Amino acid sequence: MTNRNPLIASTFIAFLFVGCSATNNLTMSAIEPAPVNLSKDVTRIGIINRSLPAEEHKIADQVDKLLSVEGLHLDEEGSKAAILALKEKLQQNPNFDQVVIIEGKTGLQKGLGVFPSTLNWQEIESLCEEFKVDAIYSLAFYDTDTKVTYKSSTMELPNELGIKAMVPAHELTLNTLVKNGWRIYDPYSRRIADELVYNNPVVSVGKGINPMKAYEAIMGRKEAVLDRSKYMGMEYAERILPYKHRVNRDYFVRGTDNFKIAQRRAQAGDWDGAAELWQLETQNRDQKVAGRACYNMAISNEINGDLESAIQWASKSYTDYEINDALRYLKTLKYRANQKRRLDQQVSK
Repeated sequence: MTNRNPLIASTFIAFLFVGCSATNNLTMSAIEPAPVNLSKDVTRIGIINRSLPAEEHKIADQVDKLLSVEGLHLDEEGSKAAILALKEKLQQNPNFDQVVIIEGKTGLQKGLGVFPSTLNWQEIESLCEEFKVDAIYSLAFYDTDTKVTYKSSTMELPNELGIKAMVPAHELTLNTLVKNGWRIYDPYSRRIADELVYNNPVVSVGKGINPMKAYEAIMGRKEAVLDRSKYMGMEYAERILPYKHRVNRDYFVRGTDNFKIAQRRAQAGDWDGAAELWQLETQNRDQKVAGRACYNMAISNEINGDLESAIQWASKSYTDYEINDALRYLKTLKYRANQKRRLDQQVSK
């Protein structure tokens, strides 16, 4: 007899598979070291805006502005919003005594939509000496690239009697890509400490009885671009800070009754209670059970922040009991231990 409802059958099979799984999933918080590491003596930051147009690029810049639907000064206002947001966020960092925006250095400005050549170290050191700073953040470029699309649509409008009726309309969509590139110059080590590009889209839509009316109906595009620019400035300031994220782990829940009880304890948040039962099962005569218990002990130690003990348990699970999942987990733990060493070095500065 054939099954007349394959969807029900497949759902039942999937449920059966999940219900019989040998593992359960958990998430935990992990702290990663900052992506960018500055020299320990850096306490005063200077910020330069190289994205403003230089004299030799003014003609090309004017053409670009004429093609911009929003107006003449969106790129300039957006770059300044990003710079100001960067400054405000850096000022919240207790490691910095001073953060200043360096202005009036027109020779540094390029106004191109791509990374300009790096400043040489003589220029950087001269800036640092003149403005009494230790490192330079540079907004190397900032550009808004807007694509316009039209399509026929409909909209509600009141007729001569004041009754709303559907009428043909034009729908205008502005797809604005906000692009900016950043560099950090660390003169103490004479290295580019970081170089990063952000690309963030802003979509704006308006409807009207003709294309111009559709454009006039678009509200808040400039504000949205400026808000996105501020967000990118703040996000870039956070690259020198450690950050938290969630990681997923699987632990074994099948093997003996102790594994089932330990699962319930873990689900109730009693991880130490679960570890007591897993510890007992590490002495089990069944090699598979003992190996799974060792694996779970590694999980328990990682939860408690003891990565070295976690590595020992995961290694034992693989080498002594051939639990293949433990080898993958062992590599993850070694990576986390290395990241923790980097984090400790950053914190100790």
